[in-house]
Amino acid sequence: MSFDDLLKDLQGQKTIQEDPNYVSLDKLFNESFMSKHSSFKSFDEFLEKGNFQVKTHEDINNIHDELFDRHVVRETDFASWKSMLDTANVEYSNES
Repeated sequence: MSFDDLLKDLQGQKTIQEDPNYVSLDKLFNESFMSKHSSFKSFDEFLEKGNFQVKTHEDINNIHDELFDRHVVRETDFASWKSMLDTANVEYSNES
């Protein structure tokens, strides 16, 4: 998932009609996933801990991949944002 997709998800702009395979971040990074892989119960808490203000397209573009990866490494058991996202997708697919 790109940062553009993340932004659309957080703003609620991406709909199932646009992408039938779309899964919201709330479902993908649900409480069970976040509790298993971090000390947070929600993805929002995870973002807040990193002081990421994610409300606009510009906000997303201002987050450097390296900075977000460091937050993921520090606050989860993943080595990068991509590995966190990939694992969430796999776990969600296995639950469905």
